[in-house]
Amino acid sequence: MYGDDFLARQRLLVITPHADDETYGCAGTMARIKALGGEVYVVLATAGDVAHFDDGDTRLVTHETRLREFASVMQLLKVDDWDLLITDPTAHLALDAKPRKELVGLLESDGKLAIDRIRPTMVMIPAISYNQDHEALFRACITATRPAVRGQRHFVPMVLSYDNTSLFWSFGADRFRPTCYVDISDYLDVKIEAMRLHASQVRPPVYHGSPESLELAARVRGREVSVEAAEGFEVLRALF
Repeated sequence: MYGDDFLARQRLLVITPHADDETYGCAGTMARIKALGGEVYVVLATAGDVAHFDDGDTRLVTHETRLREFASVMQLLKVDDWDLLITDPTAHLALDAKPRKELVGLLESDGKLAIDRIRPTMVMIPAISYNQDHEALFRACITATRPAVRGQRHFVPMVLSYDNTSLFWSFGADRFRPTCYVDISDYLDVKIEAMRLHASQVRPPVYHGSPESLELAARVRGREVSVEAAEGFEVLRALF
């Protein structure tokens, strides 16, 4: 596990496909890094209108609602800055239709919080899953964080992929297998509060993406490394 001294020195860039993925995956780590004096920046790829199933019917959740909720979460987590990568709401759930070169360009150099601008020491990206936006963004992030010659472009020393509730429905090579953990025992309440601030996404306790299930998942990750609560990550690169 990474200790306070290490985390306090980090300039973290979190790249999230949708509003709430960052909370599922790494809100506790973000809160801990900020509490220790580190920097945290978040890039939200898309926000769009979505019809949610609700008691046998559907209800529309607008992209304006999702952005308001996301902004409240960013305020709770005290991030240094955040940005919406693609402002066109029709891109939501259609990132796989975007040319990868375009996505890479935004992540690498053209976006407000692009890697070459922020020069992060650590980047956290969504793990690959059955969701087309997650898969498209994962592959674009891998390209954007590829090894670089020093002096030509920023080289990110640490690249991690983060957990997501959808990953229980992944198989074979795509199955999420954490290889490092961050102890968030002191920040579990912040993580759960962040999930509740994504109010349009809150579901009943039995649902795998509910605040109650999120707490259970964090406690299970904690038990894997003998702490109260943790977030798990796959290390894609770690240069010390």
